[in-house]
Amino acid sequence: MAPATRRPLIRRAERVLALLALAIALYPLAGWIGSSLPAARRALPPASADAVEIMVERNPIHTGIVVPLVSDDMDWRPVFPASDLRDPDRPYTHLAIAWGERRLFLETPTWADLRFATVLNIVAGGGRGLLHVAHYVRPAPGEDMRPLRITRAQYRILVRHILAMRGEGGRKYPGYGNDDAFYDARGHYTLLRTCNTWTGKTLAAAGVPMGRWTPFAGGVMKWIDEPAPSPAPEPVAGSAVP
Repeated sequence: MAPATRRPLIRRAERVLALLALAIALYPLAGWIGSSLPAARRALPPASADAVEIMVERNPIHTGIVVPLVSDDMDWRPVFPASDLRDPDRPYTHLAIAWGERRLFLETPTWADLRFATVLNIVAGGGRGLLHVAHYVRPAPGEDMRPLRITRAQYRILVRHILAMRGEGGRKYPGYGNDDAFYDARGHYTLLRTCNTWTGKTLAAAGVPMGRWTPFAGGVMKWIDEPAPSPAPEPVAGSAVP
């Protein structure tokens, strides 16, 4: 190829790389703006006696929705049975349900296992969806496990959206530990549709105030209030105060 012919190709490649670098640089800013624009504008109704308490959990980069294992409106045991776990006999009370990218979930138990091919697959929009379901025993509220009370009608909507993500084959895969498992799911993971945007859209569909586009965990959690700190126990009369 003649030098005069190569130069236009090189210039095009440089433009593409420059645009890609710009997109990567602007992605966090776009995520912050998108998560600040409200998707669900309705305020949550006052909690009633029959409200359902769910939780929204996070780690530094990932979020999930925690639901009671059994309630008047949904029994999750036939859908995600404890028999799928390595330790099925604990007295589980809740499920933590999250959607994410198949290879990232199955092949990356730690960030040290992350492969460039997996990242490239996600950037190219080829990441297949997978559900991660962890079973908990009485999870305690905290900064990274924030409770949220919603009506039973809202909870039924939430349930329908989660069930709609199950893959047709229903195939399951071993989890990371003794109390979790993975399941085939619908959808494809992309930079625009991340695990956290799934959490945000699922909550917003049920009427929970949430950002319009929440690609990062912080964009989800900033809409969920932290639980109030437990009051310090009052000193018992006659006891010594150190």
